[in-house]
Amino acid sequence: MAALFRGSRNLLQRFNKHVDPVLVSSRSMASKTPVGFIGLGNMGSPMAKNLLKHGYPVIATDVFPESCKELQDEGAQILDTPAEVADKADRIITMLPSSPNVVEVYTGTNGILKKVKKGTLLIDSSTIDPLVSREMAFAAEKMGAVFMDAPVSGGVGAASLAKLTFMVGGVEEEYTAAQELLTCMGANVVYCGPVGTGQAAKICNNMLLAIGMIGTAETMNLGIRLGLDPKLLVQILNMSSGRCWSSDTYNPVPGVMEGVPSANNYQGGFGTTLMAKDLGLAQHTATNTKTSIPLGSLAHQIYRIMCARGYANKDFSSVFQFLREQDEDPETKGD
Repeated sequence: MAALFRGSRNLLQRFNKHVDPVLVSSRSMASKTPVGFIGLGNMGSPMAKNLLKHGYPVIATDVFPESCKELQDEGAQILDTPAEVADKADRIITMLPSSPNVVEVYTGTNGILKKVKKGTLLIDSSTIDPLVSREMAFAAEKMGAVFMDAPVSGGVGAASLAKLTFMVGGVEEEYTAAQELLTCMGANVVYCGPVGTGQAAKICNNMLLAIGMIGTAETMNLGIRLGLDPKLLVQILNMSSGRCWSSDTYNPVPGVMEGVPSANNYQGGFGTTLMAKDLGLAQHTATNTKTSIPLGSLAHQIYRIMCARGYANKDFSSVFQFLREQDEDPETKGD
């Protein structure tokens, strides 16, 4: 991904140059001062709850007020806008669906940067375009704040259990302050480099995840059609070289594994729409860096088709169901 970040080298040097060591030191000692949290969806809500469990007062908001009630019942203070949150907290975490949402929450009429205080640490755990992360970092730096990208891997289950993996990009001197909060919500926190490198790592991970899930679904479907018991096939795969996360932890076949979306009609988990979005980011960055991603491109196409065929709100492992229905649809077969 080196080409993607070459154009921002001077900007990143500016970030490092203007970090105030006094602010870094004071923030690392801030401990249990209030933390702002913006975006209380399937991932954001359990993340914010884990901050509360660790004794941090949480000041939160969401564009959908009904999303705030459960967190409010657990003791969080709920405000109306991101700007109001920024006025009350000097450490803010955002967890939003897409790049346009992030731009609006940070730079919109009632955005964070309208009221952000000098020295505020802004941590964005959304999965967005690395270019947008760098734009937000530049805008924050002009206001005297520090922006870091820290997208996550692990899904809703890991968010609830505080076992997420955070991939962090930003000013290295601020990493310790970010790590203090992120370890309350995750089992792994990895510093990746300058702003945008966290997003780069996340995009690469999710492209592999999509390819692996499609491969697992195809394999399971073929084995079942060849007469193999799916539980037996999974057992064999998971003791063989074909083993992967999609086969041994998040299997897409109903009835094979408990506690995963395939056991609940593909409800919950990581939505097909979000996977299509992340694959779109991978496609975009691959085009910008002139990188060949043939399987990533095919995966993007498959998930886009699924969104158009009624799978948008189902977990991305529903690709197994999609493939089964393709087998049964006469319009998809030749003469």
